[in-house]
Amino acid sequence: MTDPTDMPTPAATADDTADDTAVMPFRIDVPDAQLDDLARRLHHTRWPDEETVAGTDRPWEQGMRLRVAQELAEHWANGYDWRRAERSLNSHPQFRTVIDGLGIHFLHVRSPVGTALPLVLTHGWPGSIVEFLKVIGPLTDPAAHGGDPADAFHVVAPSLPGYGWSDKPVHTGWGVPRIAAAWELLMLRLGYDRFAAQGGDWGSMVTMAMGVHRTEHLAGIHVNMPIVIPTTAPEEMTATERAASEALSHYMEWDGGYSNQQSTRPQTLGYGLADSPVGQMTWIVEKFWSWTDCDGDPRNALSPDELLDNVMVYWLTNSAASSARLYWESFKQIDFSPIGVPSAISVFPHEIFRTSRRWAEARFTDLRHFDELDHGGHFAAFEQPELFVAEVRAAFRSMR
Repeated sequence: MTDPTDMPTPAATADDTADDTAVMPFRIDVPDAQLDDLARRLHHTRWPDEETVAGTDRPWEQGMRLRVAQELAEHWANGYDWRRAERSLNSHPQFRTVIDGLGIHFLHVRSPVGTALPLVLTHGWPGSIVEFLKVIGPLTDPAAHGGDPADAFHVVAPSLPGYGWSDKPVHTGWGVPRIAAAWELLMLRLGYDRFAAQGGDWGSMVTMAMGVHRTEHLAGIHVNMPIVIPTTAPEEMTATERAASEALSHYMEWDGGYSNQQSTRPQTLGYGLADSPVGQMTWIVEKFWSWTDCDGDPRNALSPDELLDNVMVYWLTNSAASSARLYWESFKQIDFSPIGVPSAISVFPHEIFRTSRRWAEARFTDLRHFDELDHGGHFAAFEQPELFVAEVRAAFRSMR
């Protein structure tokens, strides 16, 4: 018998592998069998015992709290509506095209402003294209959202290889440099000879790789998780730099276990997450607790429905293992090469890796915009869409 979780999510168009240069319309249409299977699994969850730090001032220290996981799973089983999320995604034009032998899924929303700057937005892990749904309208049509038409963008938001409705690589080699090359080809295939790039998390890594190696058609880049090497001795650090350094130390000691597992044994991890929706949910949502500006509960930063919309992208496409393999491909091979293209950085206070301007300028040699925000975290477009849009607009004004 076929496992419903292995059933492909069909597009409403013909096979897009027939012509490697074809750009084919795509529509998400999850079979009812997959949703029925999910409900069955949720109702038959076997729960672990409660964390031993419950009732302390650090109840998340051992991972996602049992009580919160049960509340979110109960909503998932009895109150959540995937078809709402599916309609929201399908309200934006979606496509697939084959690049370097791999089918790539992407949103492509053109601005009504003819002079709009093409912009490729790249998500990371454990995010998805769902992160960008609240910012696409303001970015593509500023006038309709109280902005200046001069700040308009044509938005392209791809799903990373192995994520969402992009294909899963079946061979090694799909690391950050190859994705950066694929994104350049994608933008050129869409008719954009000059374009900008933006990203956070792995999207930041891909965007920075474009800024190093794919510069011919690149107007500039903006990242909200800059990767830089601190350039000052501890005794010379400012208060902001010390806080950033301490946050990195905390990440390495207490918060980076997921990355060690995904960068070394993603396949082993995948068996449990592919089989258990609650396992997949908690593996992801714990990071929304840790990396959002949420005052101790991720549901303060994003609604339960929003958290589950993102989780569903992973569950429905069975992409726990394939998404984790990006860590195996790239996490131990970080490129710190200088970036000479026009660049912009937005630092949100609950970001994993933060930087000062002087640290950033040692790597970004043409830094046009640098801002430190008062609110927000790692999933900036998702949790603080208005601030994110304002930053992206400001970032690219001098690069158009």
